[in-house]
This record gives sequence, C-alpha cells and structure tokens, in this order.
Amino acid sequence: MQSIPVDTTRLGVLRCAVGPEPKITDFESKEVKKDRDGNTIYTVAVTVRQDRRRVSVIEIAVPGEPKGVAEGSEVRVTGLEAFAWAMGDRHGISFRAAAITPVPAAPASSATASKGGGA
Repeated sequence: MQSIPVDTTRLGVLRCAVGPEPKITDFESKEVKKDRDGNTIYTVAVTVRQDRRRVSVIEIAVPGEPKGVAEGSEVRVTGLEAFAWAMGDRHGISFRAAAITPVPAAPASSATASKGGGA
C-alpha cells in the first residue's frame, strides 16, 4: 500500500472532534491494535475546514496516546499520510500520523486583561 504525504498547512484549522480512543482490531475479544514497536494505536477524529469550504471529519491513527488532546481543542498533526484501500466492493482512504499534539492557547492580550473596573 502506497502512502501519500499530506501537507497539513493547506488544511486550515484542525480541531479534535472525538478524543483519542484505542483502535480495536477484534471487537469480540476487545483486542487493541499495536504497531511494530508494541505501542497501542489510537484514533482521533479531527475536523478539517479549508477556506470557505464545508467541514470534513477524518479519523487519524497515531502510535501512542496523544496527551492533552481534548474534544474541541485545536491540534497539530505531524507526518500525516493518506492510504487508499479496497476490500471487495468497499474502498476508501485511511489516515495515519506520526503525532497529534494540542496547539497551546494564545495568551490573553494585555488590553483584554486590563479591562475591568477602573478607579
């Protein structure tokens, strides 16, 4: 399966829609998927909205639990790759990344902080 690198700078603001969940390989036994190094694979649903376009949600697989990623928070995706797949009559595109990290909130400006009751 050929990987296609994705330029995340062209995707606009990325937000976590569904927080990290371990990827399940067998729903009967609840077995979780692991990578070659034994790390649990997690999935994170991320909203993508390019300029003036509709919002899309993509599910991204990532090795290890992304710390600090919560629903609604802006995230940074590193090393995003897309894979085309087909099984019988079904086909689609899956995504994986090297890491998903929260984007630090911008500090409140001093003008906003100084607003309030004056003497």
